[in-house]
Amino acid sequence: MSAPEIKRVKRGNTLREYVETVVGAVLLAALIMLFVGRAFTVDGPSMLPTLHGGERLIVDKLTYRFREPNRGDIIVFRYPAEPSHYFIKRVIGLPGDEIEIQHGRVYVNQQPLVEEYINSGILGHYGEYVVPNDHYFVLGDNRNNSQDSRNPLVGYVPRELVVGRALIRYWPMDRLAILGAPETVKAAP
Repeated sequence: MSAPEIKRVKRGNTLREYVETVVGAVLLAALIMLFVGRAFTVDGPSMLPTLHGGERLIVDKLTYRFREPNRGDIIVFRYPAEPSHYFIKRVIGLPGDEIEIQHGRVYVNQQPLVEEYINSGILGHYGEYVVPNDHYFVLGDNRNNSQDSRNPLVGYVPRELVVGRALIRYWPMDRLAILGAPETVKAAP
């Protein structure tokens, strides 16, 4: 019986395999970040109590390639006044919706929204707003401390500035959650 033959691996082949693996991983990560999802960090108090400053999210960039945002979705969009900055807010009004804010409540198409996810009602009276085609009316959950569609620098958010929907809060781990639109908001007329 003869001894098994042992092949020597050339050092150049091993190095080449490492380089190919690293380059492949970088390309795959770039494709995922470009087309599928991206990590974002919440900055500021405008989405309290739902999201806190410093929390980290996975934003789904793929879904809105196949459907439009829904009322109640938490979206990340480019700030219209400075597109290099990103904002995160909740979609309240869809194209064609009439929005009015009075006596601390938000009305969509003359029907009050049931919003159990906010701290308090909105101070002041706003509206009536009619959301134009290919735009969205957004509000922060911390209604009295949010730069949102009520502010002319944000206004109606154009569809082309929407990056994606907040899908998962992954940090801190004790607040790990899938983020979805509340049924009470999705059911609004």
